[in-house]
Amino acid sequence: MAKEREVLVVASKVRAYIKSKKMMTSSEAIGAISNAVYSMLDNAANRAKANRRSTIKAQDL
Repeated sequence: MAKEREVLVVASKVRAYIKSKKMMTSSEAIGAISNAVYSMLDNAANRAKANRRSTIKAQDL
């Protein structure tokens, strides 16, 4: 069984933003959004490393 990761997004802010779009948030959405953020950050870190940098920049995202 995979270890549960910490949620990287502020759930109340995400829900408020989605509500402002006249939509509702499912119970799984926050976890899926957080997983997408983890993926973005992993990709950005790999790109920075490939460019021999230890700093993630906006261009890496």
